[in-house]
Amino acid sequence: MNDIGTVGLTGDVARSVNVPALAFGVVDGGVEPGAAAPTLRFTIAIDESSGMPVQSVMLTVQLYIAVNQRRYQRVEQERLGDVFGVPERWPETARRLYWTRATLVVPSFERHTTTALLVPCTYDFDVVSAKYFHALEQGEIPLEFLFSGSVFFTNQHGALATARLAWESEAAYRLPVRVWKDMMDQYFPGSAWLRLRRDAFDRLHAYKVAQGLPGWDQAIEALLATADPAPNGTGE
Repeated sequence: MNDIGTVGLTGDVARSVNVPALAFGVVDGGVEPGAAAPTLRFTIAIDESSGMPVQSVMLTVQLYIAVNQRRYQRVEQERLGDVFGVPERWPETARRLYWTRATLVVPSFERHTTTALLVPCTYDFDVVSAKYFHALEQGEIPLEFLFSGSVFFTNQHGALATARLAWESEAAYRLPVRVWKDMMDQYFPGSAWLRLRRDAFDRLHAYKVAQGLPGWDQAIEALLATADPAPNGTGE
């Protein structure tokens, strides 16, 4: 802890204030039931080792994907080609990915508490994290949680005080890939989202109408059927 602030204390008294010693962990992860949009729920455990009562914690959590902390199958490597490039370059390109940022307020506690961190998830494939999650077949997603914010407490002098969380406050958690896939299947069964430029959409819509096709799947399938199946474009 550092950057101590107190209410009603000055000088040497303020500088001698003890602060709570907080440690964080992630003990569980799953789908938030009943959410209007895909949302993951992580259970955050907080331990306070000094014995000082905590009034509240204003917590900001940055989530990262530790992509180099798991192995990848060939099909996963192929899907991640537009994220990290060819596998030969992965030692340079497959580094920690920023996922998202979330905030929460932890109510008063002593010694130990748990709280829920809700993380909305996107299925937009223009977002790198969505591409990464979708590319995985099985196993676990290695996640890193970085905690920052302020803790509010009553110090040994009876005054309300605040302290900033140490920058090294962090925790790791491995989320099963199946949790993310099952969540997206629940909200978008058998579907995926693809965002197009408006002019490209207008052309696709005009093609669909002109061909008398009943849906977007049929329009895209018709276009794919006319494409050259050979990867090198030679038709051989």
